[in-house]
Amino acid sequence: MHQCAAGVGGDGDQAPEVLAFGSRLVLDAFGFTKFLPGPGVGGHCLPIDPVYLSHHVKTQHGQTFRLVELAQDINESQPDYVVRRLQDALSRRFRRSVHGARILALGAAYKPGTSDARQSPAIQVIDRLRAMGADVTVVDPYLTEGGRRDIPFAAAGSGTSVADFDAVLLLTQHGEFDLTQLAAEAAYVLDTRGVMTRAQHIERL
Repeated sequence: MHQCAAGVGGDGDQAPEVLAFGSRLVLDAFGFTKFLPGPGVGGHCLPIDPVYLSHHVKTQHGQTFRLVELAQDINESQPDYVVRRLQDALSRRFRRSVHGARILALGAAYKPGTSDARQSPAIQVIDRLRAMGADVTVVDPYLTEGGRRDIPFAAAGSGTSVADFDAVLLLTQHGEFDLTQLAAEAAYVLDTRGVMTRAQHIERL
């Protein structure tokens, strides 16, 4: 839904309003928690458990669980969507491609406050950008190498300046990241977690 909203000029976390069907009133009335779009789903269980559920329903009951399968497809497509959004921003704002662009990726773990990078969508985004020729530097206060010596990790506070990069990707909302400083110094930020205030140079997924 948030991809559709972005396609008509809105933001993902405003999808019900942008698409003009007023579902926010319904969700609020029934006490549903508001979920914001992100770069994908990671961890040791969330990407896998729905597959087991769908397989069980199909093999034990002869039914397809299309809703779960569709949700899985969408979640798996999110890293590619993040890359497309960054491609578009670099082209639109700076008239340059991803190839050769200096990208600062903030966060590699799949959720904040942890060093767990299993099935992390942040790593998937980083891998895709590097395959396209981007010069990606990763800062994660909980990870140094993350088991990936092919990815350059920079220690938080190591002198890495956001002003030195063409774009910054906020992939994991670790509390250690200074979002005020990030907003003040970065040329462009793609906030994939919906935690920064929108500005001319700050876009939210």
